[in-house]
Amino acid sequence: MNNAFSRTALLVGDEGMEKLKNAKVAVFGVGGVGGYVVEALARSGIGTLELIDNDRVSLTNINRQIIAAHSTIGRYKVDVAKERILDINPAAAVNTHQTFFLPETASEFNFYDYDYVVDAIDTVAGKIALVMEAHRTNTPIISSMGAGNKLDAASFMVADIYETSVCPLAKVMRRELKKRGIDKLKVVYSREKPLTPQSDTDVMNEINDVNENDTSVRKRQTPGSVSFVPSVAGLILAGEVIREIAGI
Repeated sequence: MNNAFSRTALLVGDEGMEKLKNAKVAVFGVGGVGGYVVEALARSGIGTLELIDNDRVSLTNINRQIIAAHSTIGRYKVDVAKERILDINPAAAVNTHQTFFLPETASEFNFYDYDYVVDAIDTVAGKIALVMEAHRTNTPIISSMGAGNKLDAASFMVADIYETSVCPLAKVMRRELKKRGIDKLKVVYSREKPLTPQSDTDVMNEINDVNENDTSVRKRQTPGSVSFVPSVAGLILAGEVIREIAGI
């Protein structure tokens, strides 16, 4: 009998689809990269999704984030993503956390519960904390490196963190993980040299206006981004998760 996932089952088989249905995947960060991770996981029949992000949709998200539209501006990204997932797969279980993941909030999450963790956040401290928690609980994890200030979507590849080059974020992660005795981490990274963004005064003002009462927002240089780069990174991340869970 045909269903929403019949075309996927032709490739992964009934056993693979059952594994996807029974899996619980946590996606940390539901923005330009993470939103597309969530989209692909939902459309692949992942049974339970944990969405972790404390940000709200803003006007400047519309150019690249799949959950961003004029109708969703001001809403929490995890809430918008949950609605979208349930519209795709009403049988899915979706748990949301309006939380900015950092070392001090790591205790709020039980990594033993997850079959897979996707790191799509952009703070080094948070990314390291995610890797350390996954390592401690022996939970599979894949991490996104820098997708901002890039224009060449074809430059993304999957590698171990210690095999990466060019990416400034990957360089920092290599150094910090080595200090902590972490000897491997699957990542998606770009070999494209980051471009230098032009003046971002108007963009930064808009972001500050949206988040003026949110003390968790860290002011920093705003990276440039486009529709076709973070989306590719997110779909590659999701593909790795789906193949591993389905046993392909």
